[in-house]
Amino acid sequence: MAEKLLKKIHWLGHDGFRIDAGKIIYIDPFQMNSAVPADIILVSHDHFDHCSPDDIKKIQKKETVIVTDKASADKLTGDRRIMKPGDTVAVAGIEIEAVPAYNTNKQFHPRADGKLGFILTIDGVRLYHAGDTDFIPEMKNIKADIALLPVSGTYVMTADEAVAAALAIKPKVAIPMHYGAIVGSAEDAKTFADRLRGKVDVRILPQENN
Repeated sequence: MAEKLLKKIHWLGHDGFRIDAGKIIYIDPFQMNSAVPADIILVSHDHFDHCSPDDIKKIQKKETVIVTDKASADKLTGDRRIMKPGDTVAVAGIEIEAVPAYNTNKQFHPRADGKLGFILTIDGVRLYHAGDTDFIPEMKNIKADIALLPVSGTYVMTADEAVAAALAIKPKVAIPMHYGAIVGSAEDAKTFADRLRGKVDVRILPQENN
């Protein structure tokens, strides 16, 4: 089942993804060109490269549901569902759980801010988008079939720290993100994959035109 969902996941660069799973789901759309209209948009937090009102307008329909934290919701319009870590909501048959995302050794994403990662359950498969985070203790309790993990360091965990996170979560498949746009490079993704070889299946997705 995880393999089937993997074919529907499109990496749009940085932390941005589109999931074509019956409903069109976007996570942190940023620097969009043309795009498929969204049924659901998840926004992890209010930083400009994750909460981009201009990009969201390009894919937002009247009935699009935006799931996000309060700080991001205040910057957006339309049908917004505000979440805090620990909350769960169902939208169009998709269960969405908000989980913590924060820094432990830097100050860009304080825990107190309540920034989000997400776990989506799609056709019985659990997909974890970590958001902007370090390797945090809560990850040891996350159950996910597919994990989208930042690898670039500076604002988020490094590739080595992401390796530790993947080993703690034990997903069937890990996908590196948060590189190639503002910080980080393809080398970070390669390091992540190399160090998990034989331990966790890593897929480095091609960046798609969005």
